[in-house]
Amino acid sequence: MGCIQSFRSLCDRTKNTNVRLSLPAVCFVWQIAMIILFGIFIRYNEEADAHWAEHKKNKNITSDIENDFYYRYPSFQDVHVMIFVGFGFLMTFLKRYSFGAVGFNFLIAAFGIQWALLMQGWFHSLDYTDGKIKIGIENLINADFCVAGCLIAYGAVLGKVSPVQLLVLTLFGVTLFAIEEYIILNIIHARDAGGSMVIHTFGAYYGLAISWVLYRPNLNQSSRLQGSVYHSDVFAMIGTLFLWMFWPSFNSAITGHGDGQHRAVINTYLALASTVLTCMALSSFVRKDGKLDMVHIQNSTLAGGVAVGTAAEFMLTPYGSLIVGFCCGIISTLGYAYLSPFMEKHLKIQDTCGVHNLHAMPGVIGGIVGAITAAAATEGAYGQEGLVATFGFTGKFKDRTPSTQGGHQAAGLCVALCFGIGGGILVGCILRLPIWGDPADDNCFDDEVYWEVPEEEEEIHPYAVEYNNHMRNKNVTESRFAMEQNGAQT
Repeated sequence: MGCIQSFRSLCDRTKNTNVRLSLPAVCFVWQIAMIILFGIFIRYNEEADAHWAEHKKNKNITSDIENDFYYRYPSFQDVHVMIFVGFGFLMTFLKRYSFGAVGFNFLIAAFGIQWALLMQGWFHSLDYTDGKIKIGIENLINADFCVAGCLIAYGAVLGKVSPVQLLVLTLFGVTLFAIEEYIILNIIHARDAGGSMVIHTFGAYYGLAISWVLYRPNLNQSSRLQGSVYHSDVFAMIGTLFLWMFWPSFNSAITGHGDGQHRAVINTYLALASTVLTCMALSSFVRKDGKLDMVHIQNSTLAGGVAVGTAAEFMLTPYGSLIVGFCCGIISTLGYAYLSPFMEKHLKIQDTCGVHNLHAMPGVIGGIVGAITAAAATEGAYGQEGLVATFGFTGKFKDRTPSTQGGHQAAGLCVALCFGIGGGILVGCILRLPIWGDPADDNCFDDEVYWEVPEEEEEIHPYAVEYNNHMRNKNVTESRFAMEQNGAQT
């Protein structure tokens, strides 16, 4: 701890936020590098190549509809919308950081999917006969999944870092993701269809560890901007609704065709529905005035989709999915109400979007639920062929039993935690160096630092009360309507 404090002090000096040279240099160099690497390594797979007609004849395929594109593309569309629209708009709640939320989300995702196709390709899709990575529609979905981990990490440091830092975060984040994904899915052979461990647990703790290293003791100098207004909360709610609607596609996108994919949609659908009611109840209960907090509704309503991810394709049962959603609605809402302030005050973790409550804790719960569900699997519930298909008991894993699989699921969760926390601390130390153009403590959460912001068209009326659910220790006791009435009476 003392070493970290000394390192923070060493790196703290006057901030220069002008990224006129550094941002173009990084973007141009890295994009040119992507072009070169794609030219060397990336090729179409057999289902995307022009030799598809010959492949059909050799494999006795009678129709183009059997091309995997037609099975996967609807799910790819949904996941793609979640990455670029859902995550982007969910982070627009800050009153003066909507450009940064959506724009930098766009930047991270656009760079991340290219790097992910290469990194994941080297681990999963490399053709050793010619040394080329063969990509198709499933590779695009997996690249979006990889980027999701980096966007979750972005949520923890939202408003406190420069675009150059975000590109560095993404470069290392994608690399770490590809390695931990390979270890969990291929070496340990854990199942994680919806990414509770691989995506959410890793991404959240990666971002939280970075935020811990980048701790700003004087961040209260930007407290005037560390909140929302009425319209920014509405925009964030648009992101919530897109994510909520498409989450069943996210959890089922890469599952096997047939019953597994069908179950994943049903389980996610039910868990999400259960979470909404629980979140609404707890949000009202934890406030003395009984009012709903938009922070909870925007975020905690999604926790069930995170937690059911690992076990989505398992025989979790419909009521089991409702239980998972119910529990996560409680834990996530209480996390926003009580745990986030505790973490900032005592653990020195400034979690802007509350990713610990939406992704980290539900991700860990998802890993635990997956381990228990796998260990409890029986031939009576799945059938012999169902067990083999669901858990991949083939090849060198053909002798694995459900109880053993449960242990490997737990091991996969531990790997995700280690990579997230360890990798986040390492990358945080790199991002702490005073060369990236990050904002000063009194300039955080403000688009004007990195964006050309148009002037406001109209002034806010002097007696308008700011709707600011994202501010801590707020107590808005009088509505605008009430003040207007008082003014009229006088």
